[in-house]
Order: sequence, then C-alpha cells, then structure tokens
Amino acid sequence: MTAPLAGIRILEVGTMLAGPYATMLLADLGAQVTKIEPPGGEISRKVSDSYFASLNRNKDSIRLDLNSQEGQGRLGQLVAESHALLVNLKPSAIRRLGLTYEALRRYNERIVCVAITGFGLNGGDDPAFDYVVQAATGVAALTGDPDGPPTLPGYSSADNSTGLAAALGLLAQIVSGRGGQVDVSLRDVMLSQLNYHASAYLNDGVEPQRRAYGAHSYYVPAQMFSTADGYLALFITHDGFWKSFAGEAGIAGFETMAERVARADEVRAVVAAALATDTAVSWEARLRPLGIPAAAVRTLPEALKATPEIVVTAGDFRLVGNPIRIADYQPDYRPPPK
Repeated sequence: MTAPLAGIRILEVGTMLAGPYATMLLADLGAQVTKIEPPGGEISRKVSDSYFASLNRNKDSIRLDLNSQEGQGRLGQLVAESHALLVNLKPSAIRRLGLTYEALRRYNERIVCVAITGFGLNGGDDPAFDYVVQAATGVAALTGDPDGPPTLPGYSSADNSTGLAAALGLLAQIVSGRGGQVDVSLRDVMLSQLNYHASAYLNDGVEPQRRAYGAHSYYVPAQMFSTADGYLALFITHDGFWKSFAGEAGIAGFETMAERVARADEVRAVVAAALATDTAVSWEARLRPLGIPAAAVRTLPEALKATPEIVVTAGDFRLVGNPIRIADYQPDYRPPPK
C-alpha cells in the first residue's frame, strides 16, 4: 500500500525531542522529512547514537548555516518545494533565522510553518525544558505521594505530548489547503492534558490533590495497590467491573459507585487487604479474563519483552516502532541520517 503521507515534504529545524519526535512519526508514515542541521550537527547527536536514532529514523539530513546568506538562500529553495516546516527553538531564534510563515511566504504561499516553543511564539524566551514545564503547569504538584515531595514522571511527557500535538497541527493545516503559522507550546499542551482537573477547578472550584498510590479523583477503587509480591494497577470505573472484581476477590457490599466514593477509605482498605493475599502477576491473570482493567507494574525491559511486535530494526538500531497502525501499510524503517 502507498504510504499515507507519500508525497508530503517536510523540513525540520529541530533539537533534542519535541520537534524531532513529531517529524519522525510523520516520516514513519511516508512523509519525506529533511532535517536541517547546523555545522557540527544537531545537539542531540552528542547525547548518544541510540538517543539520536530514537528520534530521527527515516529522515534525510542537510547541513546549513542559517546564519549565513548562503544558508538562507538554500532554505528558501527548500521551502519553495515543501509542504511544511517544523521548528523548535526559542521564539527570538525562530524570528532571527526567518523561520516563520511571514518570513517564508514569499517563497511559498502554501507553506505551513509550525513553531514549538515553551510558552508560545509571543511568550518570550524563558527556558522551557520538559521538567521545567511539568513543574510550572501543575503536573509535578499532582504526582507522587501526598506526604512526600512533588515528583516528575520518569520520562519526557511534556516534550513527547507536544510533539504529537505539533504533528496534528501540521497535518490539519496541510489538509486545509492553506499555508500559515501554527503555534504549539509545551505549557499549553500540558495544561490541555489536565483537562478534567482543570474543568473541575474552573467550573466547580475543586482544586486537585495529590493522592496516595495515584488514586483517581472520581473513581474508587482506581489506583495502585500493594500485593503479596509487586504492585497492581486496578481501575474500576463502573458497577459491572466492581461486581466482577468483588466476586473474584471475595468482597461483599459497596455495590454502587456513589457508595464506593462516599466510603472511599473503607473501600480502599478492604481492596488492599484482598489484593495482599496474592501476587500482582497472579491477580492480573485472574482479573483480565473477567474483563477487569488491571495490570501488574512492570519495568520497561519486562514490557518490551512482553510486546516484541512493537520493536523494529532501523539499520543497526533496535527501536520502538510507530504506534499508529494503518491497515495494509507497514513502515520501512531506515536508520537516522549520518
């Protein structure tokens, strides 16, 4: 099958994670992505070969000094024959290097220019690394034990989420048939992902709280539980799930969600006592056939071993493949550009 994005030409001036991740997903789906790198190469090449490969497979690369007249001339030629340009730099650098729609429309009226920044193209140049944005938007304050310090997730959730949003914005503007500027910030993406927490505060004045074992603010029981060996994530969202779980765990009562929410501490204690009688892996095996959402906590190596189909080969690198599965299409994974 022809690749879904075959014929789409995208330029990238990206560093580290958010921008390169966005364009890599598009390249996996058949877009021709040309990575514009400065003399000396994009900075993430210096992290490690495997790090660079995890964000830049399936791309071509060209070295341009965008601070030079010659580099700017070549950029104009590339823009003239491309559908989109995606960049993630500070707003001042984006403008100084002429990487906005207003600066590039003279080469191509239909070029789509996507800017990934910390706080928006008009939001200033304050440093906006992933962890800083998680702290600034309330994510860290919601994560961790309530009696402990705020905690950062163990991966770059802001960068990855922003990359996905930027790829969506890029494709949406291409589909519209119009050129233009697309502005995506890490701050806005993370606040958007706090959707129901933000709505509860904005509409009902309910301020979100950090809860033990990551307990959900609406559903009970929906959190981590300690077992005889390991931890189990249990997510009971309606009375049907509860009925099946309670029958398997030997628990009586609490038949409605309203009752479980009203007696949340009591419910959690009863569930914790029941789950402590068996291991997390065993509980998962018992509950899954009943249709109950439950999973033992696994390490990344354990998760990768359990899902070999997600691991792909790109040259000398083994990587996690594209998560978007399209019928009758299989990406051809190429190694990152030299």
